[in-house]
Amino acid sequence: MKKVFYYLPSLLVAVFAFQSLYSQPAFYSDIQKFKKQDSASFPPKNAILFVGSSSFTKWQDVQSYFPNYTIINRGFGGSTLPDVIRYAKDVITPYHPKEVVIYCGDNDLALSGTITPQIVLNRFKTLFHIIRSNLPKANIAFVSIKPSPSRKQLMVKMEQTNRLVKSFLKKQKNTSFIDVYHPMLMPDGKPIPQIFIEDSLHMNEKGYAIWKKAIQPYLIKK
Repeated sequence: MKKVFYYLPSLLVAVFAFQSLYSQPAFYSDIQKFKKQDSASFPPKNAILFVGSSSFTKWQDVQSYFPNYTIINRGFGGSTLPDVIRYAKDVITPYHPKEVVIYCGDNDLALSGTITPQIVLNRFKTLFHIIRSNLPKANIAFVSIKPSPSRKQLMVKMEQTNRLVKSFLKKQKNTSFIDVYHPMLMPDGKPIPQIFIEDSLHMNEKGYAIWKKAIQPYLIKK
């Protein structure tokens, strides 16, 4: 019995640690890594912030694509718009960027068949207004949802979502809608397979070269 009581405190600590680990919200560890990076070397203000899901996360060398701009990459893989909304105070507002470039919505549609283009638009509006209220002078750019071979069944919804977001941004000041959807298609309307890695979802260098060409004209120079 004494041995049981001897080990009980350590057991309780382990149980609480396990519960704490699994009670953390999604992508908590990713956000903590960003904070650790910032504590070591905080990014400069008035940079261009890339935020969103894995298409940005995997663009590890994004700075080399835009050498004449200061880029902060805060994409965290697998994220949806509600995730970016949840962490906006951690991965957007602290940097005081002059421009926020967003790629998100792809995973929202893939998460459930009940997620409609209108729902994605409403989520984007929520994020948009959070950014606008905290960074009133920043330009807000939305990179259209990309067509992927692995998600070809969602392409109709993707196009509808892109149109809704584009229409919304047209009515807002200091905004940009960046179309990467159409440049990633073959003449027959299917995604170009050669610009994706083996998972047919994420891009290789050829895919990111298309993105560079589409995005660069919309980056704020001053």
